[in-house]
Amino acid sequence: MNNKTLRREDVELLAPAGDWDCMRAAVANGADAIFFGVEKFNARARANNFRMDELPEIMAFLHSYGVKGFLTFNILVFEDELADAKELIDACIDAGVDAVIVQDLGLVKLIREISPDFPIHGSTQMTITSPEAVEFTKPFNMERVVLGRENNLKQIKTIGDQAKLPMEVFVHGALCVSYSGQCLTSEMWGGRSANRGECAQACRLPYDLIVDGEQKVMGDVAYLLSPKDLAAIDIMPQLIEAGVTSFKIEGRLKSPEYVANVVSKYRKAIDRYFDGDTSAPSKEEVRELQQSFSRGFTHGFLEGTNNKKLVEGTFPKSRGVYVGRVEQVLRDGVVCKIEAPLKRGDGIVFDAGDPTKKEEGGRIYDLRRKGVKIEGEAEENWIVDIVPGRSDVDLRRVHVGDRIWKTNDPALDKRLRQTYETDKPYRVFPVHVKVLGNPGQPLITWWTDVQKGTTVRVDSELELELAKKRPMDVALLEEQFGRLGGTIFQLEQLDADLHGDIILPIRELNNIRRRAVDMLAGERPKPPVYVKRAVEVYGDVVRSTQPVRRGEAKLTALCRSLPQVEAVIQTNVELIYADFEFIKQFPAAVEMVHQAGKKIALVTPRIHMPGENGYHNNILRLKPDAVLVRNTGALYFYLRYRMEHPNEPFPELIGDFSLNIANHKTVDLFLESGLDKVTPSYDLNIQQMVDLLRHSRTSEMEIVIHQHLPMFHTEHCVYCTFLSEGTDYTNCGRPCESHRASLQDRIGMSHPVRVDEGCRNTVYNAIEQSGAEYLTQFMELGVPSYRVEFLEETPEQVLQVIDLYTRALRGEISGTQVWKTLKATNQLGVTRGQLVK
Repeated sequence: MNNKTLRREDVELLAPAGDWDCMRAAVANGADAIFFGVEKFNARARANNFRMDELPEIMAFLHSYGVKGFLTFNILVFEDELADAKELIDACIDAGVDAVIVQDLGLVKLIREISPDFPIHGSTQMTITSPEAVEFTKPFNMERVVLGRENNLKQIKTIGDQAKLPMEVFVHGALCVSYSGQCLTSEMWGGRSANRGECAQACRLPYDLIVDGEQKVMGDVAYLLSPKDLAAIDIMPQLIEAGVTSFKIEGRLKSPEYVANVVSKYRKAIDRYFDGDTSAPSKEEVRELQQSFSRGFTHGFLEGTNNKKLVEGTFPKSRGVYVGRVEQVLRDGVVCKIEAPLKRGDGIVFDAGDPTKKEEGGRIYDLRRKGVKIEGEAEENWIVDIVPGRSDVDLRRVHVGDRIWKTNDPALDKRLRQTYETDKPYRVFPVHVKVLGNPGQPLITWWTDVQKGTTVRVDSELELELAKKRPMDVALLEEQFGRLGGTIFQLEQLDADLHGDIILPIRELNNIRRRAVDMLAGERPKPPVYVKRAVEVYGDVVRSTQPVRRGEAKLTALCRSLPQVEAVIQTNVELIYADFEFIKQFPAAVEMVHQAGKKIALVTPRIHMPGENGYHNNILRLKPDAVLVRNTGALYFYLRYRMEHPNEPFPELIGDFSLNIANHKTVDLFLESGLDKVTPSYDLNIQQMVDLLRHSRTSEMEIVIHQHLPMFHTEHCVYCTFLSEGTDYTNCGRPCESHRASLQDRIGMSHPVRVDEGCRNTVYNAIEQSGAEYLTQFMELGVPSYRVEFLEETPEQVLQVIDLYTRALRGEISGTQVWKTLKATNQLGVTRGQLVK
């Protein structure tokens, strides 16, 4: 859609709802659509969530107000959950849900088997960040995509112009530091996967920065991966002009007051733009937004990467509105020149710069100015004495210089609650009425709900009589038919064609109005009707794979340095993956491997942004034997290239773990789209892996059996932020080329941070993990290929690891011996990792 033709009705404000109060708050404050989850299968397992049997009621409520309802189904679906997933999709279709927001491409396949026309939105968890990634989704007729939060305005416009699919973009709320759908931290450390809605927020924890083996002194900066909150309210005009059609507010775990506050502010900003007013929001509006929830506001990546603005690093939680610094501590309070209005009853906290320690905070009991008590509100720039409640704050623990934050404003909360805690309808809709009246016949009326476009006809039960005194006129009809208070309608226009001096009793006119309103109101909640077919979830399973015998299984190795490649060449490994930080080392690896008579696979980055196809053209120029593809944008590029050059020799295409393959339908979708081999997701535990393999074409699969789990994958660069004066790759001086950084967690584990060609950071788990003890099981299920992945291992360690796994595949030693031996010789130790649970 060309942005020049965007009208107000083309633009949607999309609000979160974790419960009924939040949903009411969103509707009352101007949301065009709501996204919500039911008890399972959504990325907010901690929200209250709704129940599946409430779907008809939810949709009837939303549709009666002309609001759309989108169900979030934005997690990976495991093999044994497909039947339950189908049940939920069936329920969504029956209830008339307006769309389902999906992460798992196997689920997309299942939905399309059930219904060709039920609307699907591609979740931000799909990691769609390029026009090619959008193109990959086109065969599945998805209605829109939710772009990754890392896309900037220019990229958003490029994607919209090239891919021509409606785009949804996050404009407010918490930011993940990691690309959505590409974060395995919570899964690794707590067995709670972000791809399953159970994120434990490891990015909000403190870390020490270790540079070249030494701890860097950082003062009060400890939250190295905790981004500020997104607030794009002041750049809404630019977003609309970039072609964004849906503005998404994050916050299914937030309060109804938060929803009311944020939705009303963004409603105003959108309406202002279409009224021709491009002025910025007022200081008061921004303060109120901060009051509901704020870790400090940022535009995120919307105006490009600025690592310095994204992460401040001094606190991980919401602060609210900045008030000022303590200038003096009194017997019963503190003195401060305030930068925001304050009043009695407001909540405050004193911030001494160390959020790991208990902070003093409570309610304001009194305010004084020049010794005189302030009755109303203390204004900005006044010097005041802030007197907290005696039992709230221990003033001995408050110091000059501490920052003061206003954490709560009861008056604002009350005002916000009043918007949705009301008996009045949240919205009213215009009605047009036509009237035809002839003596001796019933009065005929047609009532049209303008927004919905439905018309109902209501005739009077009595016939029209000739008036003896005052005949009926348009004014009388307008008065009687316009009495629509307490309903969701208001009379906007009445056209009457009355013949002669005719009359009906007033009670009969009222009766017509009531019947018309009931009929129109009854039309509003009717659900849209979609095609729905009966589908057998496992009806497409084809299993003809034979078990792989001892000695037949192949070991492959992924190397991250040239010395590792040299080491692997000395072994019996036939396929070597080169996954280097800098592409300039690829040619040497290709030459080295080919000279040794072995095969090489070059690895794509995890992320594909607009304008980054040069990387993939380089890979093809080097003529590798295979390409390890890590995202759907790159996959689309290679598939299109193969189609356009049918006579050129073409590398084998292998899909990596980051495609998030967790069920047989996703396996099939990627193999059918053109991949030659696929790697299952790291989210699977042993039982889920076995379930997947039992239903999949295992002969075309490779399992990663040994690796340092890549936990965070981020656009935010730790090297640039903390080791340079610069803001991005153009001015940072590239400290990543001369230093090695790692993040040390609270238990002393040091997790390496590596950079890729696009300056994206991957934080790898300090401890390797091994699935060696399941090798026999996987071979019996027909998996022929097993990958070991190296990170910082020396050539000697590489040789040892390959030797152990080779012997295990031949059956000479047990899998348990493999990881126990590695634990004995590797100072970091080896965990059995994801497959254990």
